[in-house]
Amino acid sequence: MKNLIIAVVVLLPSLSFADAKAKAAQCAACHGAEGVSGAPIWPNLAGQKKDYLVKQMKDFKSGARKDPLMSPQAAMLSDADIADLAAYFSGLKCGK
Repeated sequence: MKNLIIAVVVLLPSLSFADAKAKAAQCAACHGAEGVSGAPIWPNLAGQKKDYLVKQMKDFKSGARKDPLMSPQAAMLSDADIADLAAYFSGLKCGK
């Protein structure tokens, strides 16, 4: 039983990171594979503060902030997805 608990504690963070990275694949088209945008019209997500990213995505989802590309993307995300993506991108380093 002790080994099972240790395995769960060790594996859960890596599963969450892998899930978030998979969810972030959709973001790569505009924001870059590692959260660093190749175009000046799209912001870098890597290294942004987690709470900031959560707020922006929730604002896109609710309609408080409007964008023809981001609003539909955010509408498809659950609160857990938003939290996972924010944690993922905030943990990346921005090279720019």
